[in-house]
Amino acid sequence: MRPASEACGSTWARSYDYTARELVRPRSVEDVRDLVRREPRLRALGSRHSFTDLADTPGVLVSLDGLEESPSLVGDVVRVPGGMRYGELAAWLQDHGRALPNLASLPHISVAGAVATGTHGSGVGNGSLATSVTALEIVDGRGDLVRLSAGEPDFPGAVVGVGALGIVTHLELLTSPTYQVTQTVHEGLAYADLREHLTEILGAAYSVSIFTRWANEPETTGARSSGELARPLAPSEGVTARSADGSVARVWAKSRSTTPEIPGTVLATRPHHVIPGLDPAPCTEQLGVPGPWHERLPHFRLDFQPSVGAELQSEYLVPLDRAQEAVDAVRSLADRVRPLLEVSEIRAVAADELWLSPAYGADTVALHFTWKADPAGVRELLPDLEERLPAGTRPHWGKLFATEDPGAEFPRWDDFRDLVHRFDPDRRFWNAWLDRVLG
Repeated sequence: MRPASEACGSTWARSYDYTARELVRPRSVEDVRDLVRREPRLRALGSRHSFTDLADTPGVLVSLDGLEESPSLVGDVVRVPGGMRYGELAAWLQDHGRALPNLASLPHISVAGAVATGTHGSGVGNGSLATSVTALEIVDGRGDLVRLSAGEPDFPGAVVGVGALGIVTHLELLTSPTYQVTQTVHEGLAYADLREHLTEILGAAYSVSIFTRWANEPETTGARSSGELARPLAPSEGVTARSADGSVARVWAKSRSTTPEIPGTVLATRPHHVIPGLDPAPCTEQLGVPGPWHERLPHFRLDFQPSVGAELQSEYLVPLDRAQEAVDAVRSLADRVRPLLEVSEIRAVAADELWLSPAYGADTVALHFTWKADPAGVRELLPDLEERLPAGTRPHWGKLFATEDPGAEFPRWDDFRDLVHRFDPDRRFWNAWLDRVLG
């Protein structure tokens, strides 16, 4: 039976309206195969957490959240339907005494979509979410179901596949025994300390995020709801500590052992939102209270709207040995960045061997930008920002970037394009985003 269709809608942050003819939700892998054989143009749609036309198509959008299947464990490996969200998978794993090594800031994202775009969490020893994948099943451009496992030649090219090879119906992820994490927030980090001790700070705990607005004034921290417009807070509502040059940052440390010491900071004594001034209720528990891994590694709780909601995002991954240079580059544009910015986040991501991963072949530092919903302003800024970032910088595929030649920084770029041709010879999964990016 043909799956029911519906309107396509927009991305979660309302940053892009899909132009596809229709959206369908197949109930089985056979439904997916039938769709691919029947439709000349189609594209997998994850949880709508990309910010561009990455997942769009002139044909049919295919959402896998209707697949009627639960995860299953065989030894240390969990088999997951691609449309499942990480927050739901994590809770299921916790109930079965298992865990993943890392989670992204948002547990709301789908497993297949997050893996396909190289989405990551944080930690100098932690790879992106894609590095947990041991096998995946893809319906290719011929409608065939193809299984790829670690060790096979095409596997490292297919994992971070940006939806170009087909529709990923299932993934298998390596798990570990469950573990506890505590989360603490460290306030008042000066820019000088951030720059001088950046690598040390990023390695101070199991997972570390540095939040800043590249400000030259104290950041306000009073509570307002995420739906309320930003406003200056009165002095009585509280400000963070101020550094010698006025720059302010916070460090969010997620630890599996003792609370780390962060140079030049003090421990927060009340919960915070990652964006100064917003109500902290949507964020995971802080103040050093131990809890299961899946309730501490993300910044946000699954049952709340994450971040601001109406926003844009960009992110660039820079080789770790050029991190100070990258921080200086952003700092040099701070007067243009700040008016457009909700908050910026700095994290570490360990190297991997996945061809289109932004962390391919090198330990990296990720510079993330949550922008206000000002598309024109952000698009005007990005070329200048990217020009100042050091050589070796790579974009996050699911977010906004300006470069017209991202392949120059990916050694296996041409190999990936050959892989796309083999998996999708009739370009059923091709779209405008791939045309711009892959050429």
